[in-house]
Amino acid sequence: MSASPLDGLRVVDFTRVLAGPHCTKALRDLGAQVTKIEPPSGDVARVGLPHIGNMGLYFVQQNAGKRNLSIDLNWAEAREIVRDLCRQADIIVENFRPGTLKRFGLGYEDVRAVNPKVIYASLSGYGQDTSWSNRPAFAPTVQGETGLTAIVSEHFGDALSEPRGDACSHADVYTGLQGVIAILAALNHRNRTGEGQHVDVAMAATMLSVNERAGAQLSGIETDGEPIALSANESHIFEMPDGRRLTIATSPIYTPMFRRYCAMMRRNDLLNDPRYATAHSRRQNLPSLLTEIRAWLLTFPNLEQLQAQVSEAGLAVGIIRTTQEFAESDWVKEWGAVVDVDDRSGSTTRMPGNPWRFSQSVLPAPGTPAFQGEHNEEILIENNVSASHIEDLKQRGVLLSRRDPIGAYD
Repeated sequence: MSASPLDGLRVVDFTRVLAGPHCTKALRDLGAQVTKIEPPSGDVARVGLPHIGNMGLYFVQQNAGKRNLSIDLNWAEAREIVRDLCRQADIIVENFRPGTLKRFGLGYEDVRAVNPKVIYASLSGYGQDTSWSNRPAFAPTVQGETGLTAIVSEHFGDALSEPRGDACSHADVYTGLQGVIAILAALNHRNRTGEGQHVDVAMAATMLSVNERAGAQLSGIETDGEPIALSANESHIFEMPDGRRLTIATSPIYTPMFRRYCAMMRRNDLLNDPRYATAHSRRQNLPSLLTEIRAWLLTFPNLEQLQAQVSEAGLAVGIIRTTQEFAESDWVKEWGAVVDVDDRSGSTTRMPGNPWRFSQSVLPAPGTPAFQGEHNEEILIENNVSASHIEDLKQRGVLLSRRDPIGAYD
C-alpha cells in the first residue's frame, strides 16, 4: 500500500459555505494538505445548526481536516502573507463572486505571475466573464434558473400545499464535485506539460450537465404521454403490511415498465384493460393502477420475497429510510460510510465517510474541524514569519482567532 492519492499537494482554500468547501474537502480526504483562509467575519457555515459546544456541524461536515488561517486581507501585509502561501501552492480554490480576489491582488493572473504552475479553480454561479457573472448565486436560485425546480414542482406539484424547490443544495454540491474533476484533469495536464491553468466552473452549467432529462427536454419531442428518459425518478412510494414504505425504481406509466409490472405481478389481464392501454390512459387512471399494485404488494409476507419477484423483472426495491436509519444499517458499517469526527467538545460526532476505496492507496483518517484562526501561528511560522511579527499582527487585528461562532474575538 502507498500514500494517499493526493499526498504532498498543497491547496490554498479561499472558499466558504458549501460549493467550494465541498470541493476542497474532497481534495483533503484524498490526501492533499488544505489551508483554509477565513476572513474576520468567519465562514457563515459556522452558524449552521445544530451546534455541539461552539462548533457548528454544518461547518464540520465540509471543513474537518483543513488547517485554518484567519486573516484580514484589507491589510497589505496580510495580502503579502497569503500571496506567499499562493506562491507555494499546487492548487487554489475560490468561490467568491467573480473579480473579488482580483481586487486584493490575488486573482489568477496575479498568482500566475509568481506561480505559473498553479491550478487555480474558480467556482461561481454563472462563470467568470459572462453577462450574468455578477449575479448573486445560491443553490435554490440556480436550481430555479436551470430547470430543477420546475421538474420538482411538476413531479410533486399535486402533493404539495404550495410550490417549492428541493430541500437539498444540489447546485452547490454538484458544482463542488465538478470542481474536483476539473482540478484533477488540470493536474494531469500539468504533469504532462508543466503548465498550470485557470479552471472556471459554473453552477448553472453544472446543473444542466447533471440533469439526465436535459437532452430529452431540449429536443422538444412529444412523447405522447410517456415519461421522458427511463422514468426511474417518477417511481411511486408504497406501504408494506408492516408499515414500512418502499419504492420500485420505475414508473408503471412508461409502457416498457408497465409490461414489466404486469409480468412480475402475474397480471397479464391488465395488458388488455382499456384503462391502461396507453401512457395517456394510465395517467388518467393512475389511482386505480396504483391500487392494483398496492394490493399485489400486500400479498408478500416479507421484503425478501418481494425483492426476489421484483428482481425477476430486472427492477429494484428500496426501503424509504431516514438518514439516521440508514446509518444503522449493516452496509454502512461494512463500508465505513459513517465515521466519528472530533466534535472539539471532548467527544465525537458522526459524519459521512469517504465514497471511495483504493486498492493501492491509504486515505487519511477523518480530520478534526478547526476553530477560526486555530493554525495562524503554525502556518505563519512555516512561512518564516517571526514570533514577534506574529504577535504584532495579532495585536493590530490583522490575525484573528475565535472559538465562539457568534461571540467576541479572543
